[in-house]
Amino acid sequence: MTILKKTIVGATVASSLFGATAWAADDTIKVGVLHSLSGTMAISETTLKDTVLMLIDEQNAKGGVLGKQLEAVVVDPASDWPLFAEKARELLTVDKVDVMFGCWTSVSRKSVLPVIEELNGLLFYPVQYEGEESSKNVFYTGAAPNQQAIPATDYFLDELGVEKFALLGTDYVYPRTTNNILESYLASKGVAADDIFVNYTPFGHSDWSKIVADVVALGADGKKVGVISTINGDANIGFYKELAAAGISADDIPVVAFSVGEEELSGLDTTNLVGHLAAWNYFESADAEPNTAFVEAWKARMGEDRVTNDPMEATYIGFNMWVNAVEAAGTTDVDPVTDAMVGQKFPNLSGGTAEMLSNHHLTKPVLIGEIQDDGQFDIISQTSEVPGDAWTDFLPESAVLTSDWKGLGCGMYNTETKSCVQLGSNY
Repeated sequence: MTILKKTIVGATVASSLFGATAWAADDTIKVGVLHSLSGTMAISETTLKDTVLMLIDEQNAKGGVLGKQLEAVVVDPASDWPLFAEKARELLTVDKVDVMFGCWTSVSRKSVLPVIEELNGLLFYPVQYEGEESSKNVFYTGAAPNQQAIPATDYFLDELGVEKFALLGTDYVYPRTTNNILESYLASKGVAADDIFVNYTPFGHSDWSKIVADVVALGADGKKVGVISTINGDANIGFYKELAAAGISADDIPVVAFSVGEEELSGLDTTNLVGHLAAWNYFESADAEPNTAFVEAWKARMGEDRVTNDPMEATYIGFNMWVNAVEAAGTTDVDPVTDAMVGQKFPNLSGGTAEMLSNHHLTKPVLIGEIQDDGQFDIISQTSEVPGDAWTDFLPESAVLTSDWKGLGCGMYNTETKSCVQLGSNY
């Protein structure tokens, strides 16, 4: 959901251009890769394309799946949200892929959703998001709000003594929904409405002087102020610079970001960011044996300067669970694979075990990292695995909903009326 660096220009590409072995169509299992290789999101999504290709090559070296080699089919939606839907339809109807790994922003995922539900496709979505969704055709391997936003807020309240909150976000669905949840959550914790400042800015926003002044003014009464940031893209650079220009350090007003990771920090001057925080479910600095092996394999393939990040780990977990589900089902057909996915367990890269729940969300640890001057994170807090919640408890209309595709066969079950809500979609 974020970039901090310049756009990488690319084009729609065939998997053969990336080193995937060419096989006769009948001899392979086709894996769709639906990530932007050009446009504003290319810098973040190209890395996930590279991750899927590495995982495919590793699996093929093990003998493939069901005795067949995997074949990547790579397309470029070019950071164009309607084009994501077109490319998803192309992957399913023309290329006949068995599964897709893709999307970054929530708007791209929501563009794809009606297509894969209509055609009964299968998508693994690897990025943190706002929740409030559960589709039979999607496995959400990134964090739901209760696995990132809520724990980060608790850290501010319990560990840093923050009393006033500035909720700053980019103006689109993920920040707005997340902040709606956080406003309700903070109210439940006794934080007064006057102690919460909410502001949205467009993608690429550059003039942060007034907003930073408003944040500083929030603490004029001496109460501790913290910023919860769902700012996306290169707007983050200007925001952190303005904080520094105003003489505000991480000790004065800490910022916890949900969309700033290693990839975004790579190659940047992090002077203005050191000491501020990010909340994810994985950091490259995680001290665990599986992570050591993963990082070594990535750098051996891509170069020492290429970092790993949270959406890569989510892709890694989802891919390996899909492989195991296909083997368990004995087929790549979507319905039996979907059934076999629920209950799948696979080691995460932080030393624990991820489990796929019946709501198509993972269990994930929550990590708080402090930004270092080398662009890495010092992990200062880590929880045990937290079950992902598709429907938040902190919005009245969602608190009565649950998702259970295995037991109830419904992603939007109303626990009061004991009925499955139908909105013309699986979710």
